Amino acid sequence: MTIDIRAIGVNPADTYLRAGNYEFLTPSLPFTPGLDAAGIISATGGSAKGFAVDDRVWVSTIPARAAGTYAQQIRCAPSIVHALPDHLSFDEGAAVGVSYTTAYRALIQRGRAEAGETVLVHGASGGVGTATVQLAHALGLTIIGTASTPGGRELALQLGADHALDHSARDYLTEAYALTGGRGVDLIIEMAAHRNLSQDTAILARNGRIVVVGSRGPVEVSPRALMVNETDVRGTALWNMTPADLHDAYTAIDAFLQHGVIRPIVGEQFALEDATAAHRAIVGTHTPGRIILHP
Repeated sequence: MTIDIRAIGVNPADTYLRAGNYEFLTPSLPFTPGLDAAGIISATGGSAKGFAVDDRVWVSTIPARAAGTYAQQIRCAPSIVHALPDHLSFDEGAAVGVSYTTAYRALIQRGRAEAGETVLVHGASGGVGTATVQLAHALGLTIIGTASTPGGRELALQLGADHALDHSARDYLTEAYALTGGRGVDLIIEMAAHRNLSQDTAILARNGRIVVVGSRGPVEVSPRALMVNETDVRGTALWNMTPADLHDAYTAIDAFLQHGVIRPIVGEQFALEDATAAHRAIVGTHTPGRIILHP
């Protein structure tokens, strides 16, 4: 199958791949970065059942254990291609793959979230954060989102968060704990474990869970703090998903997209030739939503 790309999603993992220090994938040089894209099918093969030329689609290369979407056109297997609903733009389609799969993996498959529980989303205005808030809202959780800017906090509330706190404020975790009536939160989706993990344990309910989505360095955690409430700290990585895990996640995401339950948030946009600037932006700023490249 051949796809003419109209938009490309930028992920932090793209910068790790470029630097050659990504634990999950070491491509042979030269290689083309990129894990997410959206576009139009320009040619199909015999195995492309359910697809036709001119179909609008979004692509996630994670199941193929490969990269390659920083391009004008790609050839790929139908197994990594998904129908893009008419009400979504190509930019929104390119923002689906890594963000929503990570959110689903962290929230449902690793976090075991259940309706009625309280979840704290640390970094609720970023690409994975906005996806997590939308999914948590759809699943009936009470959501406490955090963001460092007023705009980020307002966005979290618009997407379904019940509360939005400033994680740059000194006492925001105390405030988060108070919002639960002193019970504690059931689940924390942690985008910056190197900064927050040692404090996260203090606001968990008994049998609470922390799912680590991102970290940029080591952190010190007291084992006794984990013992008191029998806390679970769980890591997550898309590359560890089994075919069954991926099928489960993509089936749910496709259904949510089709019914308008979730809608990706598009942030900064760059031309493909300015990918270097996009990489600087994704590691150096706190822009809401996903960064997008245009071929």
